[in-house]
Amino acid sequence: MLRFGTDGVRGVAFTELTEQYVAELGLVAARELGVTKVLIGRDTRESGKQIETALANGLLAGGVSVELLGVVPTPAIAFLAAKRGCASAAITASHNPYLDNGVKLFANGGVKLSDAQQDAIESHMTGSATVPSASAAQVDLIGEYASHIVGLFPVLAFANIRVVLDCANGAMSEVAPEVFARLGATVIVLNDRPTGKNINDSCGATHPEVVSEAVRLHKADLGLAFDGDGDRVIAVDHIGDVVDGDHLIALAAVDLHKRGKLKSNSVAVTVMTNAGFHQAMEKAGINVITTPVGDRNILVAFDEHGLVLGGEQSGHIIYRDHATTGDGLLAGAMLVDLVRREAQPLATLARNAMTSLPQTLINIRVAQVVNNPADQLAAEIAKATQQLNGVGRVLLRASGTEPVVRVMVEAATQETADAVAQGLAEVASQHFGGVR
Repeated sequence: MLRFGTDGVRGVAFTELTEQYVAELGLVAARELGVTKVLIGRDTRESGKQIETALANGLLAGGVSVELLGVVPTPAIAFLAAKRGCASAAITASHNPYLDNGVKLFANGGVKLSDAQQDAIESHMTGSATVPSASAAQVDLIGEYASHIVGLFPVLAFANIRVVLDCANGAMSEVAPEVFARLGATVIVLNDRPTGKNINDSCGATHPEVVSEAVRLHKADLGLAFDGDGDRVIAVDHIGDVVDGDHLIALAAVDLHKRGKLKSNSVAVTVMTNAGFHQAMEKAGINVITTPVGDRNILVAFDEHGLVLGGEQSGHIIYRDHATTGDGLLAGAMLVDLVRREAQPLATLARNAMTSLPQTLINIRVAQVVNNPADQLAAEIAKATQQLNGVGRVLLRASGTEPVVRVMVEAATQETADAVAQGLAEVASQHFGGVR
C-alpha cells in the first residue's frame, strides 16, 4: 500500500495509485482530519478526472462537503482553501511523467498535513473499504487566485518587461499567461496545450533548456519554467543561463532584508541547498535554518522560527505572507518585480546574489523505495568525502516522491564533483539494485 512521502502520496495511476485506494484515502481523511468541506483541484494528467472522482466519493462518504475546482495549480487550491478556512486536495504527481499521479492533502486553512495527521490516516487504511459513488459540485474559482497575484503589484508593473513562460503543459497553462498579461508584460508562452499525456514531457522546470532557447530567440528579459502542478519555478536570465531555486531564494532574502521585511532575519532551506548560498547569507548578515528535503519541512521551520521566506533548490519557494505553500507563479512574479525595481538584468542580480560551489546530482532509479541509504553506505560516503580535500560535501538520500536514490556532491571544481559523484553512484547502484 502507498505511503505518504515528502509531498503526499504518489504512484503509477490505476496500478499503484488505484481508484479504490484513493476513495479509501478520502474516506479516512474525512474522519481523521475532522473537516467539513474540501476543495479538490487537479493538474492536466489524463488520469486526473477519475482519481478526482474517487477522492470525492471517499470524502462524501465520510460526511464532507466537496467542491471540484477542475484543472488549477496546486498553490491556487491551497490559496482558495485558506481564503475559505476549509481543507483541500490536489490531484497531481507534480514533475513526474503523465503515467504517475498522486494526492496532496491540505488541512483547514490550506496548510500541509503534519506528520501526526499523515500517520493517523495511514494507520486506518485497510485496503478493503467500500465507497459508494456520489456527485460533487463543480465550481470556477481560479479568477480569485489570479486576482490575488495581480493585486500584489502596482498596476501594469511589468509593462516594459518581455518574459517567456514555459507552462509544462500543466496546471499553469492558462492562469500564468493571464496574470503576466494583466500586469502588462509582453508574454511569450510555451507548452500551454495539455493533452493529458504531455505534462512535463521535455518541458517545464525539469527541462529549463527549452525556455533558455526561447529567451534567446525572442530577446526576452527573462524566462520562467513551471512544473506540472505549478508549485515550483526555475528562471533563466536574458543570456539563457539557468537561475535555480537557490539563487532565487538568495535574491529574495537579500531584497526583503534590505527592505526590513525579512522576519526573524532568517530564511529556511533544505540540506540540498548549495554551500554558496550559506556563504552569501553569512555575508549579508542573514541567518539560515536548514531542514530535511520537502517544502513541508520548510513550513515546519516557518512556524518554529517565525519566518516568511524559504524553499528548495528545485524551485519550491514559499512567501509565507502571501501563500501557505510553494507557489511558482507567485515566486516568478516576485522575481520579475525585483528585476523591475532594481533596474538591472537578472544575470547581474543573480551573479551578485551568490556563487554556487560546483555541484553534481545523480539520480539512481531503483526497483523499490530505499530507507536510509546513507546509513547503509556510511563507509563509502566517508571515503568519497575524503576525496574532496576539505572543500565541499557528499549527500546520499532517498527521494520522498519516487523510487530514486540521489547522490549529490559539491566540490572545489566541477571535475572533482563529477568524478566523486559518479564513483559513489556506481557503488550505490550496485548496492541498491539500480534499474535502467
